[in-house]
Amino acid sequence: TEATGEDQMNLIGYCIGGTLLGSTLAWLKKKGRNPVASATYLTTLLDFSDPGGIGVFINDHSIRGIEKMLERKGYLDGRAMAFTFNLLRENELFWSFWTNNYLKGQKPAAFDLLYWNTDGTNLPARMHSYYLRQMYLNNRLVKPDSLNLLGESINLSEIDVPSFFLSARQDHIAKWKTTYKGALAHGGDVRFVLSGSGHIAGVINPPYKEKYGYWTNETMVPDADAWFEKSEHHPGSWWPHWLEWIARFSDGDVPARIPGEGKLPAIEDAPGSYVKVKAAEAVKQ
Repeated sequence: TEATGEDQMNLIGYCIGGTLLGSTLAWLKKKGRNPVASATYLTTLLDFSDPGGIGVFINDHSIRGIEKMLERKGYLDGRAMAFTFNLLRENELFWSFWTNNYLKGQKPAAFDLLYWNTDGTNLPARMHSYYLRQMYLNNRLVKPDSLNLLGESINLSEIDVPSFFLSARQDHIAKWKTTYKGALAHGGDVRFVLSGSGHIAGVINPPYKEKYGYWTNETMVPDADAWFEKSEHHPGSWWPHWLEWIARFSDGDVPARIPGEGKLPAIEDAPGSYVKVKAAEAVKQ
């Protein structure tokens, strides 16, 4: 409110950002606070009962090994996380580059999505350990009042903020049927939409490309396959559908503001110096 003068905001969470968004909304509900008008979840796991390919690494033995490394270093190197997810689709995301670039000496083709995908972030030890154990291993986020955050037990079913869930049919990181279970556990008015393609391309799919298509079914039934069977397929990007949905929670365009002229001073020019720091460089600081 101090920064923008607005009483409410429309929030978007992508992947683990969506997990944080759901946790925050449940915490705000316990506190009786209502600063959020709508929530949009992009390829987000709230239920971790089937985490996909990454599940081969999710067991007590593996996590204890990761925690020992985290205790020594204080963080998880973002490059290690990227390497792990690349190995889940090794033919496309690992061996193809090793063969074409290393063996054949070919110059990598310019591909904006993969460039963005390899922009890794180091993860704090305490946060990553908690995330792996309490959510991936024990699946406690989806269990009512099982997790305690900042002194409050949280319950996703108590959330009454209207929400939009966007998942991707070929997603190997957040499997769409598992994200659907999370949407069912979420309270309030829930809209679930399924995009074509995967975890990144299925989301970053501008309308002008007219690619992939998406499926809609406004009736949330208990079974994901039953939802899909009754869904309607639409060509092109899901963006226009989402824009139509979110327009209900907006009074129109927000007027441009000059940073620093409000109650809070500007720290530095956007996008901020921290986004220019590479994971390897951060380790040296």
